Amino acid sequence: MAAQDENGAAVAPGDTTAYWPTPLAARLYASVAGVLVYLRAMAVFLVVWHLASLWIGNPILLPSPLDAARALVDLTLQGEVFSNVAASLTRLGASFALAVLLGVPLGFAMGLSRAVFEMVDPLIELLRPISGIAWIPLGMFILGVGEALPTAIMFYGAFFPIVINTVVGVRSVNPSLVQAARVLGVGHAQIVRHVVWPAALPNILVGARLGAGAGWMAMVAAELIGAPSGLGFAVEWYRELLMTPSVLAFVFLIGLLGYLFDRLLRWLQRVLTPWSQAEGGVS
Repeated sequence: MAAQDENGAAVAPGDTTAYWPTPLAARLYASVAGVLVYLRAMAVFLVVWHLASLWIGNPILLPSPLDAARALVDLTLQGEVFSNVAASLTRLGASFALAVLLGVPLGFAMGLSRAVFEMVDPLIELLRPISGIAWIPLGMFILGVGEALPTAIMFYGAFFPIVINTVVGVRSVNPSLVQAARVLGVGHAQIVRHVVWPAALPNILVGARLGAGAGWMAMVAAELIGAPSGLGFAVEWYRELLMTPSVLAFVFLIGLLGYLFDRLLRWLQRVLTPWSQAEGGVS
């Protein structure tokens, strides 16, 4: 019997690396294996959910997965899924882009300058532990119910992970690389561009993933209270109508979209920082 690795792939005797005839075959196997792992986990979750719904025996408290699936199909055919998803994704895109545009430069300034760090870090550490949800009542007074409030809350949730991970990335640059560039007569701006930026980019992308997740969770809370549309708004609307299958349908969409956005950022990590993946970076 041929030797196998931990994933069941054939390996050469005495080797721990899976053998594939072409790199494309290896990538296809990795993709299929990832999908199978995801489907297996989802199957277990759905079985547990179905058994719990049977045990409770009240479809208003906990409908079955099939009831939630029917509700999702109906909401899709009515167009409510597309309108609410579009509203939430638009807010996510605006808030995330703003968090990146402000957080990355600020993180670079804090990482490169001790004076800037000592001036800004106390404020960052004062505000960071405060959940964005805590600002919703005040935000409703200032911004009202509309697009501005959930976008601001999402920006608040995404901003701090991006700043902190950028600072960590800048400060983790190998000093020997900076010294070597200086010996060769490279200017400060070129060092930042060609040495510091590539070295810090993996950490920045990790911060972007964490920030996107935090912003997405904050979005749901903000839309529950202070938005006229979106996934969070839909969850609260159908909760008030006691239409629990529709509530769970939108909850499922929230989780699915968050997962897909994280997968997109992971793909960007692999494309933009292949050296980090080769060194065993987080994927």
